[in-house]
Amino acid sequence: MAFSMQPHGIQSMLKEGHKRLSGLDEAVLKNIDACKQLSTITRTSLGPDGMNKMVINHLDKLFVTNDAATIVNELEVQHPAAKILVLAGKAQQEEIGDGANLTISFAGELLQNAEELVRTGLHPSEIISGYTKAITKTLEILEELVEKGSETMDVRNKEQVVSRMKAAVASKQYGLEDILSSHIADACIQVCPKNPVNFDVDNVRVSKLVGGVLHNCTVIRGMVLKGDAVGSIKRVEKAKVAVFATGVDSTATETKGTVLIHSAEQLENYAKTEEAKVEELIKAVADSGAKVIVSGGAVGEMALHFCDRYKLMVLKISSKFELRRFCRTTGTSALLKLSQPKPDDLGFVDSISVEEIGGSRVTVVRSEDGGNKVATVVLRGSTDSILDDLERAVDDGVNTYKAMCRDSRIVPGAAATEIELARRLKEFSFKETGLDQYAIAKFAESFELVPRTLAENAGLNPMDIISKLYEKHAYGNAKVGIDLRGDDSEDGVCKDVSTVNVWDLYVTKFLALKYAADAACTVLRVDQIIMAKPAGGPARRDQPAGMDED
Repeated sequence: MAFSMQPHGIQSMLKEGHKRLSGLDEAVLKNIDACKQLSTITRTSLGPDGMNKMVINHLDKLFVTNDAATIVNELEVQHPAAKILVLAGKAQQEEIGDGANLTISFAGELLQNAEELVRTGLHPSEIISGYTKAITKTLEILEELVEKGSETMDVRNKEQVVSRMKAAVASKQYGLEDILSSHIADACIQVCPKNPVNFDVDNVRVSKLVGGVLHNCTVIRGMVLKGDAVGSIKRVEKAKVAVFATGVDSTATETKGTVLIHSAEQLENYAKTEEAKVEELIKAVADSGAKVIVSGGAVGEMALHFCDRYKLMVLKISSKFELRRFCRTTGTSALLKLSQPKPDDLGFVDSISVEEIGGSRVTVVRSEDGGNKVATVVLRGSTDSILDDLERAVDDGVNTYKAMCRDSRIVPGAAATEIELARRLKEFSFKETGLDQYAIAKFAESFELVPRTLAENAGLNPMDIISKLYEKHAYGNAKVGIDLRGDDSEDGVCKDVSTVNVWDLYVTKFLALKYAADAACTVLRVDQIIMAKPAGGPARRDQPAGMDED
């Protein structure tokens, strides 16, 4: 007689096929290991000499970049604990637009040090308690390291903007930061509103054109639209603009109808009536004073013929988002149907011209007078991958400008802040009496990640540099950091960052460290992983390359 054992414990509670991991070895240490693997990937991309990663996503699209946010986005991380670090990096990217790599790498370093403490016998709760005290003290010290006088700045002063932006751009495009920062600062200052707090990142556009070199990059007050003008007129100046969202064509009736035609004469008259109607509509637009018609949809052959006759330039913008930006640039109201626009609905541009840049024809819309809402950075480069990476550097720069409009305080860059935080936090740990002091000391040690990684990525000796930095900071110079372009002078690569003008935004550091500590503590709090049986259904077929999952 067969005797079957009834399931007991958690097996009897959950469906068959579930997985349960618990305890230090199975849950805590495995979670820490997954997070360490993720931070190892991003760590080598930290800083100006960070290495590029070649990532091919599920759609077979190739990314060659050292931007941590792009790397973790395209990796599609599956492990639930590592996903927490990815979310912390995404939060940093959305809030500031820079510092995602520091967030993920620092959280990974905190967890690696926590693993050593767990193996020596500390309970995760004691580590979390120590880490919480450490991050609170860190943020207090960080406030003290803010450069005096940086609380106030003129966001329209290009020199002050570039000095704060340069470090963020250099981390993506080392060696090109001077050219790029200058262009980004010009574009941002042009579209900065009267109240800088309301600065909108979307108002600085990027147009990528293959060919040429970075020195051919320009900033245009207005927009650059890919594609040619539709009609024969390719250039107008000081013109009024009418925008029609639906298209420029003879309109079809909303209801279906039947027309009975008995003779050739009636057929001829019918065609003439349609022609006359279209001419009447185009003439009405021309009489309103508009010299440019912008269509959000198709442009009919007959309508185009009359536009050419009345010397109207015709542009077609298919994307509704691009159409909205065009309206914002020119101050136009988009009309729903082809009709005579009122004077209030018309916008104004200084010039619209079709130009050939590097073999591709683009329409340049310039709005030089004050009050324009959009500026475009035209990027040139030899390949699409290089252009994509340049665009990410521009995005970082624009986001940094937005952050400095809200909080312009700066702290020393080039790992000077991290070494000072590590030194002062170690001193703080000696004053603690409980087991927390070990966790606080490990938290302080984690800050060495930044100078160590910067040195390793630049091919320098990390131990030698860290000991030199500690020595100089112990003498009271809290602004000494790593100058990667350092020579063989007495100071070597350890220099006062104020002399080489390397500054980081206080708010970027503040949020990156806060998010990293929160993510590390969240992972350490997990002591069990319970996974239900995956939902059934047919197995996924292999998708052909380039196909979406849908």
